[in-house]
Amino acid sequence: MKARQSLYLVFLLTILSGCITDSNNNEFQKQSLLGVLYTQTSTEFVANNIQTFASATSQLEQAINNKEWVAAVEQKDNYGDKPPAIILDIDETVLDNSAFQARTILTGLSYPNGWIDWGNEGEAPAVAGVKDFLLEAQSKGVKIFYVTNRVAELEEATRKNMLELGLPLDTDRDVLMMKGESGWGSDKTKRRSLIANDYRIVMIVGDQLNDFLPRAETALEPNERKLLALKYKDMWGTKWFMITNPMYGGWEAAIYDFDYPTDETIATELRIKNLKP
Repeated sequence: MKARQSLYLVFLLTILSGCITDSNNNEFQKQSLLGVLYTQTSTEFVANNIQTFASATSQLEQAINNKEWVAAVEQKDNYGDKPPAIILDIDETVLDNSAFQARTILTGLSYPNGWIDWGNEGEAPAVAGVKDFLLEAQSKGVKIFYVTNRVAELEEATRKNMLELGLPLDTDRDVLMMKGESGWGSDKTKRRSLIANDYRIVMIVGDQLNDFLPRAETALEPNERKLLALKYKDMWGTKWFMITNPMYGGWEAAIYDFDYPTDETIATELRIKNLKP
């Protein structure tokens, strides 16, 4: 803990000595304050994550034994004899990065500033419930893939972070699939398709809609995104498992029509416009 605090102090001093953050930008970051506090202090948040992973664990046996059970829209024909696999996102699904979000509030800086430094520290704790779920899946012979939009330069630090937490990471093939690796972009479709070539994907766990679907299909205004969730209602809680993320994500991007404003006044106006009294 002392080492982590020391690293953070170095980070903070570096940031503060390298730039001056104006009060407007600091206020912009403070808009996420309640979301970060909910993530870091809420018993309900912890309970919901444990509940989600417990639900996924309860479906494992059926998912493995039912050869028609598939979770990826990219999974094509002739998958019944393929070995089972699960896919998980990493950030806010496996690893909790709320400490980084807290830093953005305290410093007034936004992602990606400071993100690489945070990732290289390798101090992110595991999301509640995920370790038990992963170890149970591993014990049943399920291949575990991590499909993340962390950049490739963080792969070794991420691997070290996960191994120190006791999370399973196979070494017989690449199971930690990073953004920028092998030309992969933010859309996870190609990576899911690559896994589907050799495995029957039986579950997906993530915190964003595009962890489950092609990015182009999810780039919709908020009400249409809700309808998209309803379109796949039979997948949730059986094959797809969503971790709540109140700090950032596609839900916020949709409010801004996927074009984040740099002016806080405009951002506030768009947020208020989307309220339903």
